[in-house]
Amino acid sequence: MIDPIEIGDVRPRAPGGEFPAKAVAARSVRVSADIFKDGHSVLAAQVLWRPMNGQWTAVRMAAGANYRWWADFQPEVIGPHEYKVQAWTDHFMTWQRDVAIKHEAGQDISVELEEGAALIELSALEMEPSKRPRYREVVATLRDESLGFAERLAATGKSFVTELFADSPLRHDLSSSRPMPVWVDRERALYSSWYELFPRSLGGFMGTVEHLPRVAGMGFDVLYLPPIHPIGATARKGRNNAVTHEPDDVGSPWAIGSKLGGHTAIHPDLGTIDDFHALVDQAAEHGLEIALDYALQCSVDHPWVAEHPEWFHHRPDGSIKFAENPPKKYQDIVPINFWPSTDRSRSELWDACKQILDYWIAHGVKIFRVDNPHTKPLAFWAWLIPAVQIKHPEVIFLAEAFTHPKMMAQLAEIGFTQSYTYFTWRTHKQELTDYLNELAYGPTADYMRPNFWPNTPDILSGPLRGGGPGVFKQRLVLAATMAPSYGIYSGYELMENEPARPTDEEYLFSEKYEIKHRDFDLPGNLVGFVTRINELRRQHRALRQLRNIRFHHADNSQLIVYSKATHDLSDVVLVVVNLDPGGVQEGLIELDAAALGVDPTRPYTATDGLTWTEYTWTGNTPFVRLDGADQPAHILHITQIT
Repeated sequence: MIDPIEIGDVRPRAPGGEFPAKAVAARSVRVSADIFKDGHSVLAAQVLWRPMNGQWTAVRMAAGANYRWWADFQPEVIGPHEYKVQAWTDHFMTWQRDVAIKHEAGQDISVELEEGAALIELSALEMEPSKRPRYREVVATLRDESLGFAERLAATGKSFVTELFADSPLRHDLSSSRPMPVWVDRERALYSSWYELFPRSLGGFMGTVEHLPRVAGMGFDVLYLPPIHPIGATARKGRNNAVTHEPDDVGSPWAIGSKLGGHTAIHPDLGTIDDFHALVDQAAEHGLEIALDYALQCSVDHPWVAEHPEWFHHRPDGSIKFAENPPKKYQDIVPINFWPSTDRSRSELWDACKQILDYWIAHGVKIFRVDNPHTKPLAFWAWLIPAVQIKHPEVIFLAEAFTHPKMMAQLAEIGFTQSYTYFTWRTHKQELTDYLNELAYGPTADYMRPNFWPNTPDILSGPLRGGGPGVFKQRLVLAATMAPSYGIYSGYELMENEPARPTDEEYLFSEKYEIKHRDFDLPGNLVGFVTRINELRRQHRALRQLRNIRFHHADNSQLIVYSKATHDLSDVVLVVVNLDPGGVQEGLIELDAAALGVDPTRPYTATDGLTWTEYTWTGNTPFVRLDGADQPAHILHITQIT
């Protein structure tokens, strides 16, 4: 049956409606929908929302342009929620509008006044008896022919009459959307600053503990560790990804498993489970959460290979098949076959994969960076993530999937909390603008949260290759101010920039294959700059959101300008970045004053959080000049002078 009122394009939602949109506890969720019907009646609408199986709460919706209605609700607890949109004809508002128009046109409204009286009488029957007398007075006034039309009509404008119809039972054409699921995460799912390091390069877990003050001091809140498990000896990779290794080569941490154990074991060079507990506890004291790599792959030496050969792919000659991403070969890694020949074997495998997460969650880990999830079945993730989060809704999953856009979106839809993105390869003004607008306002915005990384152990991207301080500062500012979640891999603050080869993005002497010793006190490092960026992120609530970014025009293609503001405009940040790391760029920028919450006819200040310089501007076309090699960006706090 078709409802009498059309309710369409309800958002937020995931494409199919089966999986939930995403929200954050204690942050408003904007619900919107197209609502209309035949004829000229005035409509009313509301959002009903609740924690799953809880009590419904109603929020009235406001009508916007082109029949688009909206309302905000604010969940306070993490976990599953749902909402639906309802609409109905507001008979009283329709009557009020029509009778006023007819009266102004000089028409006889005697019958219309009786219609209004009857509406109020009918609705008042639902009120408590003690409140009915005041409505009887209004009805009596409407029917009092000794009074003028204007006086009789004015009686219906009293506030208690409006309140009566706000919850009126006269909703004979009540229409409703189907319930829409929403998953509510904790704050860190949206806003987080990640730092990645290899514990083995720091002397294991206890050596990493000594570096916690350094990492926390730079303002990071998530410390991400690559796999910490025993590493296979068979086909172990040598330095710089060599297919043969020397006896003292440590191998890739992603070649998981040896005779010492698999995904729930710890490499003995890193320490013990007690040492790991000490790291988790000490990190928490510094305001850091530990994120672990969840890599569902094995070395040939992993116990699963011998115990469950059916969980792996085999060639016709019986040999086990190693991982490939042509032309790349990973001879030290064997992929898991997630669809073994029997349902029982599949069930046992999937349960074993979940038990890995259960184990580390029990040991204090609530964040997992998932390696290459796009190479595993979507059905597996659609089962696994809810199975974990139903007991542990605080757990966060970051999808490390650099693949085609539809797969990345699908992974986000089926439950991944955050997603790696193409930011690493977006370097020009127009592609950055288009990409951010897509992420913030496109169809994936309701369920896909980006996490921007200028570099990773696998990716030394174009502008950083051989680049100087200017480009490292530039990319850091873009990542940290465009997205509420971002991360860097250790060595970024030292501007490590030497590629292995001209044709790929691997680092020379990659830490993936060797222990790397760094001097974090090298002169000229970016520690102070990184620290200041993270301070500004914490200082400005506007930078902790994604769907508030607005781009402004600049007459120079090397200058990108964007702002972020809180909903009430109490915190407004304007960012100007020189995309030319080797040169000085200048020009006029054309600001959208309304987006900044300022009156351009009056003076306002723009205070640079990087240099503590305060500019006083009037108008909306200020001049800027930035030296890409020295000061590639402004991060400006905008305030009107009162």
